[in-house]
Amino acid sequence: MSEFRMPSLGADMESGTLVEWNIRPGERVERGQIVCVVETQKGAIDVEIWETGTVERLVAEEGDKVPVGEVMAVILAEGEKAEGEAAGQEAPVEPSPAEAPQAPSPRAPDVSPPVPPHAAATGGRRRISPAARKRAGELGLDPANVSGSGPGGAITLADIEQAPEAPAGPRPARRAAGHDAHAAMRQAIAAAMARSKREIPHYYLGHTLSAEPTLEWLAAYNAERSVAERLIFPVLQLRAVAMALQEVPALNGWFVDGAFRPAEGVHLGVAIALRGGGLVAPALHDADRLDPDAMMAALRDLLTRARKDRLRSSELTAAGLTVTNLGDLGVDSVQGVIYPPQVALVGFGRIAERPWVRDGRVVAARCLQVSLAADHRVTDGAIGARFLTRLTDLLTEPDRLWPP
Repeated sequence: MSEFRMPSLGADMESGTLVEWNIRPGERVERGQIVCVVETQKGAIDVEIWETGTVERLVAEEGDKVPVGEVMAVILAEGEKAEGEAAGQEAPVEPSPAEAPQAPSPRAPDVSPPVPPHAAATGGRRRISPAARKRAGELGLDPANVSGSGPGGAITLADIEQAPEAPAGPRPARRAAGHDAHAAMRQAIAAAMARSKREIPHYYLGHTLSAEPTLEWLAAYNAERSVAERLIFPVLQLRAVAMALQEVPALNGWFVDGAFRPAEGVHLGVAIALRGGGLVAPALHDADRLDPDAMMAALRDLLTRARKDRLRSSELTAAGLTVTNLGDLGVDSVQGVIYPPQVALVGFGRIAERPWVRDGRVVAARCLQVSLAADHRVTDGAIGARFLTRLTDLLTEPDRLWPP
């Protein structure tokens, strides 16, 4: 028997609100399955479970504000029985010979109209989770027109997200709700960044490189592909960071309880600006193992789900280093703030034409500035410089990004 607890989904998260269960007692759960939705200061998060078993009971109820580390559900291991189940089983009581079983009285035929399965399960009233009801209001959808896929036909948040859009018309006002969500996100960002500057002794390194070789490689790669299959330049940047971390792992991990804890894999946090304001940095898992197409698909998926408020808990806790790219906003260079408890952040600026010396001549070249912010408690400048040098080599020799 094990306990499923409220995970920590952010550097300063103290509690989360359970908005929806995707499981119920008696159901089997698999490792990696999304079992609930939790509302945090950074939005609604799909929370996974990391064991296989059967749900014995749900401790937390939808709508509860649950502190980090508090039990939310009890899970039985394979073949395990609930406490007292065996003891509670008694032999069936046989009727005495003198007692004959009574025949059931005739039952009047049921002439009521047929009831849809989802209504029968809920006494004629459709069940809908709080998160789904809130999202339906935001989208102007009538839940009565949405098919439920949850237990007993209940309407889940995913059902609302996948429902056809409502016809154009007046939508409910949500300024206050949107303002509250934005304010909560700003508070979460403020707390994490203030903690970073208060606790982490940052040091900064930067380098300017010619992006010409990589841009030419990218143009040749995309020329043979349809628009939907083409790569974007940030994919190459992420790949280069992942490979550089393989050689300089001291920047990939977390500073916890006064010591550095290295990450087991190369999972890169990707800073994503949200349309309503604020940002998130979900993890791109196993960035060192993905081929170009897989990395592009994974990045596109992260961007889409981040902006739909559908990130998973593992994506908010796994990153060992974050990458931020402000080049598309016209920024030349980035002096980033490390996201605790991580120990480094890589920043990319815009690609712009600059004077560049090539073969003894000054020419115009498309150049890129890359920066590193690192935690001086864990590494010194020499290690940071080695990482930046390796990163620069990879971005100027793109054939080495995905060697044969």
